[in-house]
Amino acid sequence: MANNKSQAEEPAISIDSSSKLEAIKNLIFGENIQQYDSEFELLKKDLLAKRQELNEMIDDTREELNKSIDSLSTDLNIRITDLESKMDDRLDRMEDDKTSRSMLGEALIELGKKIKA
Repeated sequence: MANNKSQAEEPAISIDSSSKLEAIKNLIFGENIQQYDSEFELLKKDLLAKRQELNEMIDDTREELNKSIDSLSTDLNIRITDLESKMDDRLDRMEDDKTSRSMLGEALIELGKKIKA
């Protein structure tokens, strides 16, 4: 019986302490606690929305950058292929004309300068 009585007193004590806590919160924050809570909730929702918006912007930017990189890579490959083709054409012409090694060297130097630029 004594055990049952102490168990019955525990909820009463916790209810009493929670009401004391509420009273202390009311003393500290006044009656505006609900207003503060709602403002904090609004701020929290706003922060979450901004975070989501930023994540979407990051994803969009990442996608655009990947597309740009792919485009640049394709363009670079086309230019390299064109340069190789031009070099092969010049070499063929040089062989046909039986040009000297110095002309070949100059053509390769010129091609190297174009590749650097």
